[in-house]
Amino acid sequence: MRDSVWITRLLAISLVILAAIVLLLSNKEVSNSNLTANSQSPSEQKAWSPANVQYQSAIKPTIPTPSQSPDNQVVAVTPKPQPIQTNNQKANQKANQKNNQVSKPQPLPKTVFTTTATFSSYQPKYTVAWADPSNYGDRFATDIHGMPLMNPPIIVLHETTNSAQSAVNTFKTNNSGDENRQVSYHTLIARNGLVVYLVPPDKRAFGAGNSVFEGAGGIETVQTNLNLKPSVNNFAYHVSLETPPDAWDKNVSSHSGYTDEQYYALAWLIAQSDVPDDRITTHRAVDRSGQRIDPVSFDFDKFFNILHTFRVKNA
Repeated sequence: MRDSVWITRLLAISLVILAAIVLLLSNKEVSNSNLTANSQSPSEQKAWSPANVQYQSAIKPTIPTPSQSPDNQVVAVTPKPQPIQTNNQKANQKANQKNNQVSKPQPLPKTVFTTTATFSSYQPKYTVAWADPSNYGDRFATDIHGMPLMNPPIIVLHETTNSAQSAVNTFKTNNSGDENRQVSYHTLIARNGLVVYLVPPDKRAFGAGNSVFEGAGGIETVQTNLNLKPSVNNFAYHVSLETPPDAWDKNVSSHSGYTDEQYYALAWLIAQSDVPDDRITTHRAVDRSGQRIDPVSFDFDKFFNILHTFRVKNA
């Protein structure tokens, strides 16, 4: 009799443990469902590519209002008529412009690239995981002073610091009440090469805070809020690589690196744009906060070797 009771109890305990395991596995499947690859749709992927980043000179003018428009919001207002300036005011304005170390680059002629047969033979899988609208905004055509912006696009490379799913969950969170938590990339590339589209390329992702790009045309940055530091977000396309597990949630200056699949997917993505090699940069290079060092362990030689097999510069 005692033996039958123990057997019954043991069987009940086993069933409880089995149910817990099944529940855990099912929750894991749900948590990763957002990163399930979609069926191949080259036309949809093309719509998300950095080729669709608008030159700021082509954007319909939107004047930011410093008191009402933080970096994550755009308020369209009718420009006010400018008062007639005296000669002294004009002289002072020229002196101030001369002392301003941030250059106002003229639009560079677009470098036209042609994709190759190697590019055509490679097709990464993709998925779309929309970031919450509080984590991105519109691109401005003018800065806080009403000056036209002429910066050609740049591409800024990042890494996630944790899993791709963790980053997606962060971007999907509504952070409208706390602008310090508003963050996003345009695209994320998982360890297996899956391309995750997050923010449309014609929108301004919040990938870099206090930041400056030092290019051939001089120092480039844009201030869209009087209370915030200037940044490159207004003319940047942000791409992030999923960090390898050995560096998740660790403040490291190096790690095991990125997979071949990530390098190929990144090169495939950028090959669709006319952004030249010298305007492809990193979060570490543009950051002025002194806190960003990503993407660590990135092999630029490997990346450019692949990119140059995917696109060639027209003569």
